[in-house]
Amino acid sequence: MTTAAVHVTGVSKIFRLAKGAETVALDGIDLAVAPGEFVSLIGPSGCGKSTLLRLIADLDQPTSGDIRVFGKTARAARIDQDYGIAFQQAGLLPWRTVAGNIELPLELHKVGKPARQSRAAELLALVGLSDVADRYPDQLSGGMQQRVAIARSLAESPELLLMDEPFGALDEMTRERMQAELVRICGETGAAVVFVTHSIPEAVFLSDRVVVMSPRPGRIRQIVDVALGSAGERADDLREASSFFAAVSAVREALHGSPVAEAASAARGVETR
Repeated sequence: MTTAAVHVTGVSKIFRLAKGAETVALDGIDLAVAPGEFVSLIGPSGCGKSTLLRLIADLDQPTSGDIRVFGKTARAARIDQDYGIAFQQAGLLPWRTVAGNIELPLELHKVGKPARQSRAAELLALVGLSDVADRYPDQLSGGMQQRVAIARSLAESPELLLMDEPFGALDEMTRERMQAELVRICGETGAAVVFVTHSIPEAVFLSDRVVVMSPRPGRIRQIVDVALGSAGERADDLREASSFFAAVSAVREALHGSPVAEAASAARGVETR
């Protein structure tokens, strides 16, 4: 049996507040992500999407439940650098060049300079930025900065990427270009991805499955199988396909509920009063 890239079992997260108050951010989350699979988390603001990603990344700990990354505890996976991570802000160091930013994780792990430079050159080619290796972050557009951040997250050849709205601050045209780039990169690297987004079309275009979460306390409401082909088969013309619109509608219905289902639920509520 293949070990899951991510296996979340019975995970809940409670934040303790002042004067004994508490907020239940996540409740009873069960989720498995296969190696090489792209899974998006979507739901209303405050539903715990980013919290779940942070728990997988061992940036916080669950109140209860268990998280495994390639069979290891989240902490062991973090120490072993089994995943790369990218946030909405690129987080590049302004005093380091583009190549220097990409080399940073390797430098921290005592990788020799020739190997660092070779890997940075390889990744710059992968994200289409070989011609800006010697520039500094403030000389790049927002989309280019995010490509550098993605390249940096891939520096140690992780088999898992954790991404928290990495394109959320970009304009729509740049965002769509970055989505296409990410699909291509994932197809070439074979990395599994857990991706947080507020955008239904983005989730559908990128994902093999979309995990729809409920309002707080965050629970998994439904998992939608997108089934729009492999990464190598997803191009911009997919956005005009009837299958794409059908998948967008399925996720929207799971997120907001269908009018028919809501009416039936309301009727049942009246009948039981």
